[in-house]
Formats: sequence, C-alpha cells, structure tokens
Amino acid sequence: MGPYDISIEVVIETGAVDIRDLRLLSERVMAGEDVAAGTALAVILTGDDDLRRMNRDFLGIDEPTDVLSFPDEADDFIQGVASEPLLGDIAIALPTAERQAQAAGHPLAAELAHLLVHGILHLCGYDHVNSAEEEAKMRAREEHYLGNLGSMHGH
Repeated sequence: MGPYDISIEVVIETGAVDIRDLRLLSERVMAGEDVAAGTALAVILTGDDDLRRMNRDFLGIDEPTDVLSFPDEADDFIQGVASEPLLGDIAIALPTAERQAQAAGHPLAAELAHLLVHGILHLCGYDHVNSAEEEAKMRAREEHYLGNLGSMHGH
C-alpha cells in the first residue's frame, strides 16, 4: 500500500485498463507534487454521457469532455472518508479516451496516463486556462511524468 489512498474505479464495460499502472502513476505524480501522505484521490473511468452530465451539473458546461477534476469540496460525487484529506475526484470518459488514443495512434494506456496526470495536476493547482505561461508550466510537469507523450497533444 502506497502513501496515498487512491481508488480507481472503472464503471463501464471496457477493454483492458491497467488499474495498477494508473494507481502507480497517480502515486508518482502526487509524490512529485508534494501532496501530503495519507491524502486520498478518487478516479472514476466512465461513459461519455456521465462526463457530459457532470460537466453540466458541476461546471454548467453542457458538452462532452475527456477529463474532469473536482477538488475536494462538500458536494463531490464521490464521498471520501471525512477523516482523511482528499485531493479530489477525477472523472475520465473512457470512450472519448479510446477515440483520442486511436486518432493519435498511441495505446489507450498512454491516453489514460495523459488524462490522469492532467487531472491530478489540476487538483494540485495547475491551470492552463489562465495564461500561456501557466499552460507551459503545466505541460512541462505533464512531460516530466509522462516522458514526451504530452507533446503529441493539441491540448
């Protein structure tokens, strides 16, 4: 058991998703970003409709997306145990990830790794929406964890 309480749940039928790899990657990123030991992270891999619903309900944006990050707040869709610090929740749209992986010509695992790191960095306070400078900083962190995978992505 690593220093973090990471739960990764696949809630739709899908091909091979290596939960262990994703958990190890989560731990590496959280450790690399100096997240306190004992912090929990919940990751849910679900359908496109779910992501669209969450995007609408939580962020007021009624459109599909590939990954959403919810910092720990009271109205989260996954309730952590109150006693432990919770970094937040990440939801990934698996069918979208599969399509993006195919379009980019890399394996699903690589796409999921990218979306997961992206989501965790958001929870750690990185934000690419504010400025080009912040976007560059965030991308540099992504590449730090993923190798050069990040450079294949338009976003």
